[in-house]
Amino acid sequence: MRLIAFVGYPLSGKSTASKIAKSLGIPVVTMGDVVREEAKKRELEPTDKNLGEIAKELRAKYGMNAIAKRCVPKIEKLIKEKGVVVIDGIRGIDEVEFFKKRFGENLTLIAIEAPLDIRFQRSKFRKRQDSLSSIEELKKRDEREESWGLKKAMEVADFTIENTGSMREFKEKLTELLKRLSKGVEVYIETTIHPTENEGKVVNAIKNLFPDSEIEIFKDKLYARANDITKFRNLLKKQRILDAARFEFIKGRKDNEVTIYLNKQTATVSKVNFCDENATLSPLIVRFRLINVPFGRFLDYIAPETRDGKPIKEISRL
Repeated sequence: MRLIAFVGYPLSGKSTASKIAKSLGIPVVTMGDVVREEAKKRELEPTDKNLGEIAKELRAKYGMNAIAKRCVPKIEKLIKEKGVVVIDGIRGIDEVEFFKKRFGENLTLIAIEAPLDIRFQRSKFRKRQDSLSSIEELKKRDEREESWGLKKAMEVADFTIENTGSMREFKEKLTELLKRLSKGVEVYIETTIHPTENEGKVVNAIKNLFPDSEIEIFKDKLYARANDITKFRNLLKKQRILDAARFEFIKGRKDNEVTIYLNKQTATVSKVNFCDENATLSPLIVRFRLINVPFGRFLDYIAPETRDGKPIKEISRL
């Protein structure tokens, strides 16, 4: 799972960055849409003044992370579907802290910087109802967003990209970074449910290893898809079977996929037990598909080498 968030002053290039992300197949949740949707409900024109007042009101009434909270259902839905999501439009440090608490180390914050004069020139070509007519209006908008903690949010960014040159330069820099960040692992699970087995128990066995699994059953065949491998990784470590797991991952590797076979019965009690492809009652066939993740890094993340039972080189993220 990967969450990438853009933060920047008005007209710094966040919307352009979102378009670049979409062109790479990365879904985008735009935080400003929450405010625009609220304006539509109230039958108000989406002018800068109206949107600013609504955003201010929502934060005053429900907290500085109010808009971030409203974005969570969309974000979680897209993460389940795609495994990576871009958030466009963080406005303050409270929103950053909220997302970090909610999504942990899976969040990466990218600050986009551009000076005031360049940003104002861009406003002349922006055809939106909240466009600006003077540089003083832009300064006021900057001040408003700074009051929400924008400057502090920029300061804690993991990466900073300057958007002062051509569109082509900006696109190249951001594309390179997004490709590097939008790494992940897709997990595909399948098994046969025999007449002597309880369907609910088989489903629970999979959920015990991969809690975010989306499961479909056709007659006696079960298929599942997941993105979060955190629980499975923690079980390997807890059971102290990292070396055995590492061997199985290496053995099951083919190009950008890794296939392993797990015992269904032990999975019902949240335990990992590797087995043979032809095991009795059919094993759980688990395929890990690596997306922009080198196999060696995946291996060191999920099953690092050990010495005296302890990981030698453990990495915290893919």
